[in-house]
Parts: sequence; structure tokens; C-alpha cells
Amino acid sequence: MTESGKKRVFIVAEAGVNHNGSLDQALALVDVAAEAGADAVKFQTFKAEEVISRNAAKAEYQLMTTNENESQLDMAKKLELDLSAHKQIIRHCEMRKIQFLSTPFDLPSVDMLVKDLKVVWIKVPSGEITNGPLLLRVAQSGLPVILSSGMSTLGDIEDALAVLAFGYLQSSEVPTLSGFKQAYLSAEGQQQLQQKVTLLHCTTEYPTPFYDVNLRAMDTMASAFGLPVGLSDHTMGYSVAIAAAALGAVVIEKHFTLDRDLPGPDHKASLEPDELTAMVKSIRDVEVALGSPRKLVAASESRNQDIARKSLVALQAILEGETFTSKNLASKRPGTGISPMHYWEYLGKTATRDYGADEVIIP
Repeated sequence: MTESGKKRVFIVAEAGVNHNGSLDQALALVDVAAEAGADAVKFQTFKAEEVISRNAAKAEYQLMTTNENESQLDMAKKLELDLSAHKQIIRHCEMRKIQFLSTPFDLPSVDMLVKDLKVVWIKVPSGEITNGPLLLRVAQSGLPVILSSGMSTLGDIEDALAVLAFGYLQSSEVPTLSGFKQAYLSAEGQQQLQQKVTLLHCTTEYPTPFYDVNLRAMDTMASAFGLPVGLSDHTMGYSVAIAAAALGAVVIEKHFTLDRDLPGPDHKASLEPDELTAMVKSIRDVEVALGSPRKLVAASESRNQDIARKSLVALQAILEGETFTSKNLASKRPGTGISPMHYWEYLGKTATRDYGADEVIIP
């Protein structure tokens, strides 16, 4: 909790596939995330042949950062982590006191995370928001979900939430689009979603140009669905992540790497270790700075009131019995005397004592 009583932003350091298939590199990424102060480090769990067909083309950013003659399938195969590697990563996370998260891209990977690894959260990536079977399997686990919404409209998000609601209700009905809709519209389904789902606004481009971020969409999503909303940020740097925290994001997810010059699809759009540390610190600073909505005199500034404010003072020597006028009465520092807000009340009054030039008027 922050000093104002609000929950802290949950910061997810997205390791993704930036381990390049190396367990040692994956463990080093856990160390970086823990040392940066992130709440969780997230990987990607998949079996390439379950996710990608042999004819699937690479994204433009992948062509720019990997061998253009290598297929997307072959690229992904090199980035798989098996069950044993996952277990070692989780043990290392426990040792470093940072939460392990992962994104499953196929049904066997959902089952591995839930049944074999006993994860406590599931992150559904933007690319799977229309994957009804995967969404259903995830919801049937009963686990809380962080749902990314890149490349999506409000309608796409609602359709995904409908599948999640159906799965959370553990319905014995055969899954159908109408059944999903009924689950979504039911009070019980909405209650499940409100208890278990966090939405992430996202723009799925690596890196995302600033003009396509549209952070205000977080408010639109929160209003439309009544769910907590955060940001999965793919911009260069971390200014957008800080802005999202100021706008009320409850989760911020950001890719990071050991070195942006490493080969692989996501390194170029990722933060390096010192940048990740700076981002976490900046977000924590923003949380503190948001503070209270009440406009009060802050404790740290109260001692400056007498120095910065002004009092009524004599512009020149004033004798007892002399009348205060605009020619002999003015406002000057310090603010230890009568507030200049009373200036007009004193005009025409009579001095009750002698005053030297610049002397503070006393009541």
C-alpha cells in the first residue's frame, strides 16, 4: 500500500523470450528483475509446434531483428523452455523473493503452468485474446488472469471476457457463443470477472510509436468493463510507463533484457538493467507524489510560509496617530505579521505606535 492507502502499482518485468533459450540467461534475468525492485518477472511458456504453423510469416519487427531466412517456427523453437527449466526458474524466483509469472500460448502450456508448476496467476497475451479454447482452459483453472488487449477493440475484449466468465462459472453446458454471452451478462459471471480479471491496455508493435499509445484508452476500458486496468508498454524508454502510473494503472508490464545488442526478436524494444531499475524507482516516486486529493499545506512547505509570504509594513517612518495610506503602507517579506489580504482594512486607520521604515505592522 502507498502512504495514501492505495494499492501499489504491480510492476511486471517482462523477460519474455529474452533468455534466447538459455537457462543461465533466464536466471540472470530473474536477478536483474529482483534487483530492480519489480514485483514479478514474467516469461513465455509455449511449445512452438503447438502455436505456429510452418507457413506463418514473421512480424516486420522480427524480420528486422532475426535471420530473415529463418521461419517464425524455427525462431520460436530456439526460445522454448521445458518443464525442468521452468522449475529451476521458479526456484530461483523464490530465492530472490520475486513472483514468477508466465504467458501460455497453447493448451499444453496452460496445463503445465497450472497443474505442474502451480502458478497463482495467468497472463493472457494480446495475440490470444481471440483464442476461445485457450481462454476457456485458463478460466477453468479458476486462477486470476491478467488480460492484454493489443490489436483489440472493446468488442474483442468483451468477447474474451465472456469466455472467461463462462469458464469461471464452471458451467457444464457445451461451450457456445450464446452461452458465453449469457455468462458474461449474469451477475455471477460479472462477480467472477471483477474478482479475478485485470485488463492491460496495450499496443502490439515493437517498439510502439508514441502517437499510437493512446493512454486515455485505459479510462475507457475501466469505464466500459468496471475492471482494474493497467498497461503493457512496448514504447522505447519508460516515460509512458510513468505516465500510466500517474493515470492510475494498477499493473505495468515492461520488456527488459540483459543487453539490447543481443540477438533475438524482442531485445531492441526492451529496457536494459539500469533502465528497468530507474523505471521502477520512478513509478514508486510517482505513487508517493500522487498522495492525497485534499489540498492542504504540506508539512515540508509549512516552514517556508513566513519566508515566502508577505506582511503589511511601513514604507517610511510612521508616527503614532498618523493615518495609514497607500503612500506609507505596503506588502513586504517576511510573512510574520498581518496578511496583506487586510491591506484595505488598514487604509484610513490610525497608527497606535511609531514605526520605522520596513517595520512590520502589528495589530
